[in-house]
Amino acid sequence: MNCKRIAIDTSKHVFTLHGVDAEGRPVLRREIKRAGMEGFFGKLEPTEVVMEACASAHHWGRLLGRLGHQVRLIPAQYVRPFVKRSKNDRTDAAAISDAASRPDMPVVPVKSAEQQANAMILKHRDMLVGQRTAAINALRGHAAEFGVIAAKGTSRVGPLLQKLAEDDAVPAVAKAMFVEMGAHLAALDQRIEALEQELLALHKTNPTSQRLAAVPGIGPIIAITLSLKIDPAHFASGRHFAAWLGLTPKEHSTGGKPRLGKISKAGNERLRTLLVVGATSVIRHAKPGRKGCSAWLLQLLGRKPRKLAAVALANKMARIVWAMMARGEAYRQAPMAA
Repeated sequence: MNCKRIAIDTSKHVFTLHGVDAEGRPVLRREIKRAGMEGFFGKLEPTEVVMEACASAHHWGRLLGRLGHQVRLIPAQYVRPFVKRSKNDRTDAAAISDAASRPDMPVVPVKSAEQQANAMILKHRDMLVGQRTAAINALRGHAAEFGVIAAKGTSRVGPLLQKLAEDDAVPAVAKAMFVEMGAHLAALDQRIEALEQELLALHKTNPTSQRLAAVPGIGPIIAITLSLKIDPAHFASGRHFAAWLGLTPKEHSTGGKPRLGKISKAGNERLRTLLVVGATSVIRHAKPGRKGCSAWLLQLLGRKPRKLAAVALANKMARIVWAMMARGEAYRQAPMAA
């Protein structure tokens, strides 16, 4: 069997293979159970293997790479346009092969097991933060049912619980439930704090993260997130990185007339959110003479809304981050506004 490229449509138990020869003609179409994957590819000559960058793809990328194969992971959104009608596993595998045949098709680098392990800390923390937000919203909603209103924010939880405990109009059953919710929130706070300590320990041992933390608006959590998730070699320039994050406007140009719209919001949503939040913190304290407040930023705030300025500053921060990571440089402070 002479296969130039083998595309794999992965699943939990049965994998669908689609192999093509040098002329792009199908020469292999079959299903293999998960347990037989390593044995099948271990008998093949080294070849190009392509998959969608989805669940467990990095594991199979590492395994097939150790067997001598050249593995490419393609973002799922770039495979979708190649799927023909009557979607099934074989059609999906053929679409992956067709997408991989394009010379300009972007790929996702295969992550190491250590990279994925460290990224689990970030994902688990994000999950707990989401659970805490949901629990706080539920607490505020239940309190409102008894006429007790509280402002948003984690710092308002303690006073709200105290107020509910002292309010004689709140029934005893409800007070007991509010105590349960308070204990649940306290446990979430402890778990989030423990994970943040782990991230700070990683930050202290990561030179790239320490350099990034010098950028105004980027703290240790954002810095270690960027250093763990971003491979600067995967991007041609800082502009390419900012576009991948979704911090550049959508383009609807036609007839030679450029038409730019809102930001695309493509790419990694979590990283984009972190950079915009960091930029917002810089803008909140922006004034002449303050660290990180350049003349460019003050001029931008003078003519644009603050939220739009935050996105523009996040775009600039993304390009700075890429340059620092790609070149191994330290942050150079821009001249502050007089």
